[in-house]
Amino acid sequence: MSQNPALDGLPKHAIERLKGLRESGQSGGIFTSDLSVNEFLMVREAGFEPIGLCVGSCIYHMGIQYGQWSKNQELNVLSQAMYHARELAMTRMTEEAQAVAADGVVGVRLEVKRLEWDREILEFMAIGTAIAHSSGHSGFKGPQGRPFTSDLSGQDFWMLLKAGHRPLEMVMGSCVYHVAHQGFLKSLGNVGRNTEITQFTQAMYDARELAMERMQNEAHEAGAEGIVGVNLHEGSHNWQPHVIEFFAVGTAVKPIEDKSAIPEPASLQIVIPVND
Repeated sequence: MSQNPALDGLPKHAIERLKGLRESGQSGGIFTSDLSVNEFLMVREAGFEPIGLCVGSCIYHMGIQYGQWSKNQELNVLSQAMYHARELAMTRMTEEAQAVAADGVVGVRLEVKRLEWDREILEFMAIGTAIAHSSGHSGFKGPQGRPFTSDLSGQDFWMLLKAGHRPLEMVMGSCVYHVAHQGFLKSLGNVGRNTEITQFTQAMYDARELAMERMQNEAHEAGAEGIVGVNLHEGSHNWQPHVIEFFAVGTAVKPIEDKSAIPEPASLQIVIPVND
């Protein structure tokens, strides 16, 4: 057992890397960050200091599930696998942030890629920049006192705080869905015609709604007032034809209890571009 319980369970080299970062609330020491220069400026204007990059990884073997050829249906085994693997990656990233006494992680990216040696194996990675309030103020933690997580950019993080809200955690919902095939005669009847393929429309609609509903349920459980920056991703991950994943993700937020914790901007003109 190490002197810092938050380090237990982390890989040896991750522990060594984290020990080399600056400490929370200390201006000395080195920090690492994938923030752009503009994001770095806005995070500091919000009263926070970057501590270091935090990473969580998960190599996951996907189970097998088949859908009926002519039926729209969720593939629950794959839905659960995609969610669980992302959750493991996010948890490990948060554990690294906790190990360096961060208040939260901003600019989180969730990446999924298929590994070459096995078509059933995917790698899930969560990466973001751990930050801590410059004054040591502890009112920005997420649920259960853990560091908050957010996929907001540095600029959006600053603007969210100025709007009187703070991030709680990244919330997500996943749905892997089998879209029914269209019969030969029906396909033949559509040749040369403008017509809606209603079973395809319904399948895509249902799958998106399931992903969005699950994301909203996570926000409710976190005690959030709402979700900002929602993105809805679609991808097949090289599965069989007519199988697609819908993944909804955003940042759950709530009002700031102590507005005095957010400093006023410095006496300089801040220009925030309307585009990314």
